[in-house]
Amino acid sequence: MSALSIRTRLTLWYSGLLLVILAAIGALSYSWLRRTVHQDLDASLLTVARAIRDTGAPDRPEREVEALLREMLGPELYDKFFRLLDPEGRPHPFGSRPRGDALPLSAAARARAARGESTLETVPGPGAEPLRVFTMPIVRNGRVVDIVQVGTSVRRAEAVLDRYLHTLLVLIPLGVGLAALGGAVIARAALRPVDEMTRTARRITAEDLSRRVERPGTGDEMERLALTLNGMLARLEAAFTQTRRFAADAAHELRTPLAALRGGIEVALRAERTPEEYRRVLASSLEEVERLIRLAEDLLLLSRSSAGPDVTRAPVDLEPLLLDVFDVGARLGQGAGVSVRTDAMASATVRGDATALRRALLNLIENAIKYTPPGGKVELGLTTGDGLAVITVSDTGIGLDPADADRIFEPFVRLDAARARDTGGAGLGLAIARSIAVAHGGTLTVESRPGAGSRFVLRLPLAPAA
Repeated sequence: MSALSIRTRLTLWYSGLLLVILAAIGALSYSWLRRTVHQDLDASLLTVARAIRDTGAPDRPEREVEALLREMLGPELYDKFFRLLDPEGRPHPFGSRPRGDALPLSAAARARAARGESTLETVPGPGAEPLRVFTMPIVRNGRVVDIVQVGTSVRRAEAVLDRYLHTLLVLIPLGVGLAALGGAVIARAALRPVDEMTRTARRITAEDLSRRVERPGTGDEMERLALTLNGMLARLEAAFTQTRRFAADAAHELRTPLAALRGGIEVALRAERTPEEYRRVLASSLEEVERLIRLAEDLLLLSRSSAGPDVTRAPVDLEPLLLDVFDVGARLGQGAGVSVRTDAMASATVRGDATALRRALLNLIENAIKYTPPGGKVELGLTTGDGLAVITVSDTGIGLDPADADRIFEPFVRLDAARARDTGGAGLGLAIARSIAVAHGGTLTVESRPGAGSRFVLRLPLAPAA
């Protein structure tokens, strides 16, 4: 059995909720109307009884009393019938005949009348017709002299209530049905942009991520959904593009040493060579193999870091780590004619992997030395602030255009001839350094201008105090 669509579920939920609400409102309104009708009926009986008492019946002639009642009550008297009883419950000849004789006097009403209390009750009349009867004693000088009974049929009131109930039973299902139909139309119109997005998304494949879902332009949740989907597609397209470029660049980087290795071996095998010549070929091949190994290790490290590596979380004191990196950088700088110095060194502890952090710092130092001309200098510093450890690597090298500040952290990126392969790198050092920084919850940025050197800033969150 297939699952119901959102449109159908919305319509069913809306219709069910509306049915419950209308049923509750109908029940409350019917109960309120029933109570009101009965209250009005009782009030009318009380009015007629008081009017009969105030006319002085049965001390006046019957016709005079009836004339006074009709003048006082008007149409309110038409559906009422009444009679007078003596204190013992025996009827007087005065009353509305013949229906007044149908009014019963229950034992409870008689007992209450003897105590001077009135009684409202519903009793069966002729033919089991229910009657609403009001029994009121007439008290003079502290004693009951007569009893007035006024009654009326409740059939008319019940008929009004029955018609109202039948109306509710017809209108509520009709209203729910019309609301369900309207709700289905509204839900279909509201979810039409989702159908369009679904059809567009089905046509988008990994080979063509340039398509985007159409924005409805309504400024509501649907447009926000379209913007979210388009943003996701843009990120996917960028990721796929970066993956393709990474694969192509990696293949290119691997092809060069492999081609050199193959060429050297082929040349050595074309003719007989002396042991010294074979030794030179093997030494050259070994250099290419080592280059391939380094490239493979860098690719593996970059792949693991980009995939979110499980960094070992242990306290790392950055000051001795930076001094160790400084010693290595000083030796490298000495060979390149570059002065490597230390700036301010604060004490700072972070949580992370000391080996990975050392690799990131070495990459930054090597990069700074590599692109600093002889006679230049490189400075390494460590400060703290705002809960961060801030490591800076500054150089007086060739610098770069600020527009290329983010590109240099992409794998295999070389911005100009100065950053060519003959510098000895594959363009992975900065990419590895940034991936390690991100894995430690930090950031790596660069500030640079052409000809004015560069300043790399590595920010890492400080370890909480014990």
